[in-house]
Amino acid sequence: MKWLLLPTILISSACLAYSPPTDVVVYGDDAYPPYSYLQEGMAKGIYAEILYAVFERMPDYRVIIKPIPWKRGLKMLKIGQSFALFPPYYFPDKRPYISPYSDPILNEEVVVYCRPDRVKALTLKQWPEDYFGLTIGINEAFEIGGKAFWEAVNDGKITLLEAKGNRPSILNLYHKKSDCYVNDKLSILWEVRLLIQEGQIESDWPLQLGHSISGEQGYLGFTNASLSRYPYKHHFIRQFNQALEQIKQEGIIDDILASYTVNHP
Repeated sequence: MKWLLLPTILISSACLAYSPPTDVVVYGDDAYPPYSYLQEGMAKGIYAEILYAVFERMPDYRVIIKPIPWKRGLKMLKIGQSFALFPPYYFPDKRPYISPYSDPILNEEVVVYCRPDRVKALTLKQWPEDYFGLTIGINEAFEIGGKAFWEAVNDGKITLLEAKGNRPSILNLYHKKSDCYVNDKLSILWEVRLLIQEGQIESDWPLQLGHSISGEQGYLGFTNASLSRYPYKHHFIRQFNQALEQIKQEGIIDDILASYTVNHP
């Protein structure tokens, strides 16, 4: 019966070598459609689809995506209560508690849309100088717009109106509580189209594109606090970046983006 010994040893060794996937929770913005949003209790949107595709290629981890209000997600990341959050732009000086960032996931275009009646007498050649005196809407805890914009806000030259997500920000613009709204272009047009379909705004509501303010990139940002809670951090990031590059090469991100294309309604 000695011939049974080797298979038994091999099977036992395999059992000892096996380790189940590590459970990881990643948080995402719950009010940033079409990029990241909550729908029927699930994470939806462009980033969610991309990340699901990435995580499928990371067999060492079993990842759950949980949508969360952006401001709360940043706070949890800051105190180390969460491991990772998407999709922050790269602002290492403003958010030193995020380190490192993943490789870039997507390119976004930050623009300003305005009500034509409020800017018809303005030249709108310079951002943000030509917008002085206006009320600019922005999503709560977003850091977009550039240094000169925030200096103008702090100096009282521009009035800031924050809202918790794209929808309330666009409705503020529609109901004339703000004069302009700053966000990613696709995100604005996507939400406007939905609001028109739902009958919350008129289909012929005019919007004027002001400036293309900046090109930004979205990332998966990782906490640099409470590192003992996340001993897998460096290994996870390495695998994530490798899988991300793989799906880029396979054209998966391009296919996902193509399904969300929208023009001005």
